[in-house]
Amino acid sequence: MSTKDPKSLIRIARASGESAEAAPLDLGQRVRQLRKARDWTLEQAASQAGLARSTLSKIENGQMSPTYEALKKLAVGLNISVPQLFTPPQAEKINGRMLVTKSGSGAAHATATYEHELLAEGLTKKQMLPYRARVRARSMEEFDGWVRHDGEEFLYVLTGVVRLYTEFYEPVEMRRGDSAYYDATMGHNVISVSDEDATILWVTSLT
Repeated sequence: MSTKDPKSLIRIARASGESAEAAPLDLGQRVRQLRKARDWTLEQAASQAGLARSTLSKIENGQMSPTYEALKKLAVGLNISVPQLFTPPQAEKINGRMLVTKSGSGAAHATATYEHELLAEGLTKKQMLPYRARVRARSMEEFDGWVRHDGEEFLYVLTGVVRLYTEFYEPVEMRRGDSAYYDATMGHNVISVSDEDATILWVTSLT
């Protein structure tokens, strides 16, 4: 089977994951979607691919069947492989999940060192865990060793002054508006160094 035949490429794409009963892919529509996803005009996309604007317009409108050389130019211009021209992304459907957590209505979870307010708790299958924390701890001695867990973590100081301790770095003092992003598998703890309990926003990845 020659991969220089566009129809062969469609069959290859299906064999790699699409159902044999799927509707035939509209190459022109696929190219238009890829172009618009990059916010390119016809002229910009044609220039990137090294094709005439009229040629690209005819391809998008199904008025001509591109040669393999034209397909290669399109793929290079769009920074994808030729088979990807014939393989719609699996996650094309739009999800519309949303959950609003009103101030102070998050689920409370208190520990010896923090008072957590879990945000968006009712949203299932999240890929991030956001929560606001009131930092009670004033010294590292109040912790039972390092906190560490899978994923990555983002910390943003909302009020007060905190000191972020990490396993591999020197402690850093952070004030309102300061933020840090770190690997959560690295040991970490946060204490408040202001008179009042500091508050921070934490977002932890769940992947």
